[in-house]
Amino acid sequence: MVDYGLNGRVVLVTGANNPQGIGATTAVAFAREGAKVVLVYKRVARQFDKAKTGRNGVDRYYAANAGNGDVVASRLAAMNADYLLLESDISNEDSVREIYSAAIERYGRVDILVNNAATDDETGFDTIEKITQNVIDDTFAVNVRGSILMTREFIRQRGDYGRIINLSTDAAQVFAGQITYGASKATLEALTRSIALEVGKYGITVNCVAPGPTQTGWIDEELERSVVPLIPMNKLIQPEDIADAILFLASERARMITGQVIKVSGGHAL
Repeated sequence: MVDYGLNGRVVLVTGANNPQGIGATTAVAFAREGAKVVLVYKRVARQFDKAKTGRNGVDRYYAANAGNGDVVASRLAAMNADYLLLESDISNEDSVREIYSAAIERYGRVDILVNNAATDDETGFDTIEKITQNVIDDTFAVNVRGSILMTREFIRQRGDYGRIINLSTDAAQVFAGQITYGASKATLEALTRSIALEVGKYGITVNCVAPGPTQTGWIDEELERSVVPLIPMNKLIQPEDIADAILFLASERARMITGQVIKVSGGHAL
């Protein structure tokens, strides 16, 4: 069994209220390693059919992201994990300060930041012919501004250990049909490299994990049948696959890895 050396470390994970999501799965993985976990989420209200939430698809996914994180919290409580659950908006700098104040009041420091929170457009207006100003502003507010604000505060509050892991997408460089979402993630990859150069002097590493099609509850059977043939490993990526990569990058073993974008995609979108 790999010892990542994370026992007693304090990790802050954003976007953590979907029980099937990357954020929640990553939080549980850190807790299993003995880390103290701060979970941040924002309830996102979107239309869904409650009758369809019992199976994978957009209705299950939207319902999960509208939740308050209680399922994830109960999972951590059952593990006797030390955790703090916060509802907040990372796109607002006052809220970001409050997040860190609460975390530091509870644990004294934050060692690891996982910028997982993200949003996209559900209306079909994220193409160059249909794009609206609101879609651009709303997407970049969370995916870019929020991640920058969370990172800036992490640097300000830095201690003697620092790991920042951003979440992109494997198709960030070419994402037709979701151009603003793709552009926001490509921006996050560029920020990963630039910030890594700035903060290396503090001993802080900054890396990015770019998942392929991952089953976080949103891929229904029909979509799975169309997507899997595009993945050379011939199966969907699972949140645990992403969490494993994040654990490694957060560990002492990855101390000289920084400024990298690592695709965890089974070969998809290479």
